[in-house]
Amino acid sequence: MPPEPIRPSSFAIDVPDALLVRARAGDRAAFEQLYRWFERPVFTLALRIGGDRDEAAEVLQETMLKVIDRIADFRGQSGRSDSPFWGWLRQIAVNEALMRLRRGRKLSQEVSDDLVGELAEDNGPLPPAAADAAQLQRALATLPAATRSVLWLYHAEGYTHEEIGNLMQRTPSFSKSQLARGTRRLRALLQAEPHSVEGAIHA
Repeated sequence: MPPEPIRPSSFAIDVPDALLVRARAGDRAAFEQLYRWFERPVFTLALRIGGDRDEAAEVLQETMLKVIDRIADFRGQSGRSDSPFWGWLRQIAVNEALMRLRRGRKLSQEVSDDLVGELAEDNGPLPPAAADAAQLQRALATLPAATRSVLWLYHAEGYTHEEIGNLMQRTPSFSKSQLARGTRRLRALLQAEPHSVEGAIHA
């Protein structure tokens, strides 16, 4: 069983069914409310995965446009905890962020699946410094895109290795290898002195 994430997903917002009914009916005020609630979670996820603020802003816009286009197709919620609206929206955001990485070839050939045997599994929690958003972003920026994506999806969003493998069009073993390597590297960066982290960024 995977460990608890660093914190509950920032997407886990209880959206009233009445608001979704209004949004499905094309109520502009309802969409604006949804945008305000999910703007920060989508942008943060896109920034952590992609590492670029401009790209994150584009992911946010594309995600919300797709939500508007597809909300009539959403058939979850209605009291079912296994299909909340926030989970559906998060899936759109993750897919959009990863699609942009694939388009830029940032996910290709970074780490081969055959490295799994060389890495002991490391699923432990990140150090307390991970709660410092600025320091965490600096440390994540030093990692390859695939590793950064796995770390965030596993630790912050609570996805399983099987789910991450499907999202990234790879295997669960690939997710495990990236998590092991990334967790060690990130832990070392976050436990280092601030100037050491900065040095790693510019090395």
